[in-house]
Amino acid sequence: PERLVIVGGGYIAVEFAGIFNGLGSRVTQLYRGPLFLRGFDADIRAHAAREIAKTGVDLRFEVNVESITRGADGLELELTDGTRLTADAVLYATGRKPHLDGLGLEQVGVKLTEFGTIAVDEHFQTDEPGIFALGDVTGGMELTPVALAESMAFARRQFGEAGQQVDYDFIPTAVFCQPNIGTVGFTEEQARAKFGHIRLFKATFRPMKHTISGRDEHTFMKLIVDKASDRVVGLHMMGPDAGEIVQGMAIALRAGATKALFDTTIGIHPTAAEEFVTMREPWHED
Repeated sequence: PERLVIVGGGYIAVEFAGIFNGLGSRVTQLYRGPLFLRGFDADIRAHAAREIAKTGVDLRFEVNVESITRGADGLELELTDGTRLTADAVLYATGRKPHLDGLGLEQVGVKLTEFGTIAVDEHFQTDEPGIFALGDVTGGMELTPVALAESMAFARRQFGEAGQQVDYDFIPTAVFCQPNIGTVGFTEEQARAKFGHIRLFKATFRPMKHTISGRDEHTFMKLIVDKASDRVVGLHMMGPDAGEIVQGMAIALRAGATKALFDTTIGIHPTAAEEFVTMREPWHED
């Protein structure tokens, strides 16, 4: 579509805004809250808003759709802030609910949570002993690799190999916007609540390739360190190949790597990833 409005602020909304913008559509993205990508680190969210706006996506926060009517020139949108938009298509990416209607769960002992997901124990068993559930319907992290890990853990247990349970700490994830976001571990807010005293390391720079391309795109990186143990408990990045970089870094965080270990690791030059092992001075500590 020549003019596209996307409603929502999660993975899908942000990714599709970038896809259609790259294909030449005039994209307006609406989000009801003050900043999209809820659940991600606040610095990443703010940096993403700045960088995505540079690509041409019209970002509008704290606004929603009041009504949509068909007009002579396309779809007419009345927004909650009193403004109007005209679009050729509107894409809603405002989240999902488990498709549980008609399964007869009310006839058995399967209970739902207050969020409308299936309640299970650590072995994915519902309150009905013979019925199990895993993946998105249980309300955890709605990521394909998480559901795969849960299914493997379930299969091992059912066929006599207890194995290890799924470890939900330090699960890496990526948002394939332009540029990409990669993240693993705790956000600054979560880390401060869990560990109390933390140290923060940040870097913002223009990737070397853009000194030639002239593109005004900046990479952002952030490390969050538990001050008491020196363990790196959060790693966040927005920039080219962030998903690829953070996948490798996730192994280090799961292994308990300390900031001292990061500091003594030799960087590969010239790469963006070397910035994670060359950030020496804390941006903030408490």
